[in-house]
Parts: sequence; C-alpha cells; structure tokens
Amino acid sequence: MVTVAITSSGPSNARRYKEVMERLGANIRLLFPEDAGTRPTDGLMEGVGGLLLPGGPDVDPVLYGESPDPSAGLEVYRPLDDLDLRLLNHALEGDMPVLAICRGMQILNVAFGGKLIQDLPGHRAVEEEDGWVSANHLIYLSPGCKAAAILGMAGFFRVNSRHHQGLREAQRAPRLMASAYGTDDGLVEGLESPEHSWVIGLQCHPERQEEVPKLFANLFEAFSERAAAYAEACYA
Repeated sequence: MVTVAITSSGPSNARRYKEVMERLGANIRLLFPEDAGTRPTDGLMEGVGGLLLPGGPDVDPVLYGESPDPSAGLEVYRPLDDLDLRLLNHALEGDMPVLAICRGMQILNVAFGGKLIQDLPGHRAVEEEDGWVSANHLIYLSPGCKAAAILGMAGFFRVNSRHHQGLREAQRAPRLMASAYGTDDGLVEGLESPEHSWVIGLQCHPERQEEVPKLFANLFEAFSERAAAYAEACYA
C-alpha cells in the first residue's frame, strides 16, 4: 500500500482529499504545521510516494515579495505555507509525484518564483440556505498537457470554483507551463512542471467529485499509481 502525504491546516480541511485517496487504497499521512513544524523533513517524508497539496488558507503575499492588501480579506496561516514549501522542495528535489489543488497550485507557483493576485471577485463559494455552494465556470484544458492525457481528452470543461486568489500569465512562474485557462477571465486554471516527471496543479477542486466531470477522478487514480511506482523504485 502506497503512502501519500497530505498537508493541511486541520483534519476537517483534509477530509475529502483523504477519503478520495483512501478509496484508491492509499495510506494517508496527514501533516499539520503544529505537529510537523519542528520535525526533520526526511523523517516526515520517509516512505512517502507522493505529495498532495490541498486547498486551504491564503498564501502569505510576503512569500512572493508583496505586502498584504488590507482590502483583500486574506486569511493567512504562515506555518502551513512554510511546511508546504519545505515538503514541496523536498518532493521536487527527488522528482516525487506532486498533485497540487487550489491553494496547492498557488503555493506551487510561488515555490517556482511566481506571484499571485491577492483577491479575485466571483470565484468564491456562496452561502445559501442549504449551506455553502461552489461557484462554477468553464475552463479550457490544452491538448498535449499531462492532465489532458490523464483525463483522456482536452477541451472545455465546466468545473467548480472555491478560491479568491489566483494568477494570470503575468504572475505565472516562467519555469511552469500553464495547462488550462478560464474562458471568461483568462485565469490560469492548471500548471505543470516540464522539469519533473509528474507535477500537476489544478485551480478547481476535483476532490469534490460531484461538482466536476467524472473524468477528473482519473487525476487521483493516476497520482496514486505514480506514487506507488515512485515508492517501489525508491524504497524497495
């Protein structure tokens, strides 16, 4: 059974990601800043085959050279930023598979030297009588990118949206390739690293499987398979 590391601000935030990966047979190592912050990186990642960076709090603008915008309504948790960057750098150095979702894709861009737009209107979930409801929009996934190969097709997809930070081409790290864009606003909706075997970021939330096309479940399956192959090659 492959072990996948998932960082998070707390158990409730990690729940959906954990459930999706466990259904695929993965053993989950949840890493929270308050527990993992002082432990050596090698120990935290010992035996791990893949790193999943999920959605969560806003990324601290200081990390990409900007001051926080008082009007942006930021909810920053810097210990999680520091943990994510530490584990992500470890994974990248070893060419470990990485799946980065929403905030995870944003921290991926920052780790490679990119920036973020601190506040974007119209992309957050909205509160209704029955609870919080995701926004949704149309994205275009480029032919030839790894995510399209995993899904089995490129083109237009309607996906959910639960963020208020993000990036356009001006903020994209030059070493990362944009794999998907929002059709209405040009936001980057997918990132991949050409320098690594399997580093994929998506701005939407495919772990909320009822809110995205069924094909998006293939991302987690492919991630699990690549993590298992990585673990077998490194730890056998």
